Amino acid sequence: MTDYYEILGVPRDASPEAIKKAYRKLAREHHPDVAGADVASEERFKDVSRAYDVLGNPEKRRAYDLGADPSSPGGGMGGGFGFQDIFETFFGAGAQAQRGPIPRARRGQDALVRLDIDLAEATFGAHRDVQVDTAVVCPTCQGTCCRPGTQPRTCEVCGGRGSVQRVARSFLGQVMTTQPCAACHGFGTVIPEPCAECAGEGRVRSRRTLSVDVPAGVDTGTRIKLTAQGEVGPAGGPAGDVYLEVRERKHEVFVRQGDDLHATLPVPMTAAALGTVLTLDTLDGPREVDLRPGTQPAQVVTLKGLGVGHLHHGGRGDLHVHVEVLVPSTLDDEQAELLRRLATLRGEERPEARLSAANAGVFSKLRDKLSGR
Repeated sequence: MTDYYEILGVPRDASPEAIKKAYRKLAREHHPDVAGADVASEERFKDVSRAYDVLGNPEKRRAYDLGADPSSPGGGMGGGFGFQDIFETFFGAGAQAQRGPIPRARRGQDALVRLDIDLAEATFGAHRDVQVDTAVVCPTCQGTCCRPGTQPRTCEVCGGRGSVQRVARSFLGQVMTTQPCAACHGFGTVIPEPCAECAGEGRVRSRRTLSVDVPAGVDTGTRIKLTAQGEVGPAGGPAGDVYLEVRERKHEVFVRQGDDLHATLPVPMTAAALGTVLTLDTLDGPREVDLRPGTQPAQVVTLKGLGVGHLHHGGRGDLHVHVEVLVPSTLDDEQAELLRRLATLRGEERPEARLSAANAGVFSKLRDKLSGR
């Protein structure tokens, strides 16, 4: 393993200040601007920088002292100063110029729009038109940013490169740095006569109507992506995307749980005891429910395939009808006498008080009541 302490010429218990001082001295000594175009000096400069990359960073130094070598090409230099950064500072001016100016046209931002739907639309799917305020290509300049009949002009300051070079002084001496051109903001061109309608942006604000097919099975929080339907970027750049975030309105009758629907059916005590056939209004229209004689409170009748459509694999959930047996709170004399006669016939004049284990439904209802749900 490379001995970085030896490269910097410091003992293994050297303080951070001593390591930094040794690095500065060696870097200044072997820097190409000082030592000249010497291959050996350039390699020595790289070794010194790599050593400081490890020893100048407390975490990397601890790992190195334990036997690991965290050094890697382009790795971070201690104190947030990267080996790649320092190397580009000394040698990267030409590379920056070769990259050329930045493009004026850029991708537009994505947009998030809320889409409110009702339960029927979530169940069967729907076609909706959604209005969004967004940016579109300027109809006057067609995204060129220039007044019609004119065109961008090469920047006279940077000569179209998008960047300028300057000499700066540092602890290593004079170095050449590259910065974005302040005159053209790095674009390499300037707009001598901006379009009056878009003020040289190449885009304007407008309200658009988007058509979207809402698939069956969407739920609150589902996002529908409309590719390239978002705002157009500067200078007529590619459009971003629109995300429609679904919010399902609360239904007055049905409660949704996943792809299943739940509803409560109040039934008179006599109908529950004798049995009956009732017609329910479902999302699919009228459907008959056959209640068997002796239907108990909280009994559930399931209607297959009358729930919400499955979002990913087709088919539909079920509709669960929870029976609520209604016990009369007031009776006239004749009704009371009939019930007393029924109780006598069934031997229930004085029913035996016997507790039994409560089912989960009782506990859940009690919990909901105590929590105020």
